[in-house]
Amino acid sequence: MSRGSGKGLSLKDKLDGNELDLSLCDLNEVPVRELAALPKATILDLSCNNLISLPSDFCSLMHLVKLDLSKNRLQQLPLDFGRLVNLQHLDLLNNRLVTLPVSFAQLKNLKWLDLKDNPLDPVLAKVAGDCLDEKQCKQAAVKQAGHLLQEPEVSSGSEVQVHCTDSPIAVPVESKHLAEEDASPLVELREDEMLVLQHMKAIQSEQDRQRQRKLQAEREMEKKREAEQRAKEALERELRKREKAEEKERRRREYDAQKAAKQEVEKKTKKETVHTRKPASSSRPPQPPRHKPSWSRSVLRVLLFVLFCILCTVAACKLTELQHQPLCVSVNTLYEDVVAALQNHKTLQNMLQHNSHQ
Repeated sequence: MSRGSGKGLSLKDKLDGNELDLSLCDLNEVPVRELAALPKATILDLSCNNLISLPSDFCSLMHLVKLDLSKNRLQQLPLDFGRLVNLQHLDLLNNRLVTLPVSFAQLKNLKWLDLKDNPLDPVLAKVAGDCLDEKQCKQAAVKQAGHLLQEPEVSSGSEVQVHCTDSPIAVPVESKHLAEEDASPLVELREDEMLVLQHMKAIQSEQDRQRQRKLQAEREMEKKREAEQRAKEALERELRKREKAEEKERRRREYDAQKAAKQEVEKKTKKETVHTRKPASSSRPPQPPRHKPSWSRSVLRVLLFVLFCILCTVAACKLTELQHQPLCVSVNTLYEDVVAALQNHKTLQNMLQHNSHQ
């Protein structure tokens, strides 16, 4: 955990026996999950950090016996802080606490409490005392429990019974001497205990109402910010759309201008080429008109070509080794039949004889 959040910090390296020192670590939040994995660490020092509040699951660290939260910026304790039933020593010096949760009275084993330098409610500040020495800090632990008492009973070498609004709790007295010293302030508080309890509940209710109002205001502000953000995004989209349209129109005009310029250049070049060719063409002698070939010439050429192909085929079949091929056999037979037919023709014979005499 990072230094500010408590992650990346090796808690095992900070553990010395049953004491875990996380003071001066610049923490913004408590690494509860990592602390829960170290039940051996019953003494926890979180002093001199930047803690503003404790997470609700911090109260699951029920193995803690001594807890030092001094010199932070705590504004309140979790509502179920009383679940830390094994806590005996609690140092809350120099924070920003105004009141304590009602469940604080459930800290049965609390024997030492320091609440100095906190902007406490006047009634709580009077009960907490100055805590200038160990004796006064021990008395403060018992007196704070007395705020939530309904029927306190003090007995030598036993426990002080504390009845909260939910369930009875017990705060042990360390010795007979301490019980006798604490009996006097508890008797003085007996007449005002109901008023104190009501006062504590009223403070807690007011804090709850303030939290609700704050949450409501934050929700409204969040909705307002979201609406403003949506309007801003819509305006930006519109501006981008307009800029894109203007850019497209500009590029279209540039393209049209380039095309027109190119056409003008081509036209000018063509005109110059025509003017250059005109004198040269006039100096040449006139050529006779060419006659188009007639269809009869084309037919004659085709017939000659066919005749040439036939002669070539006959010559190939007569004079080459292909004469034994089936195709050539047929051609030779056809040739011999034609020659025989021509020889039998009288007119042809006469013509041949006349030609032979010549």
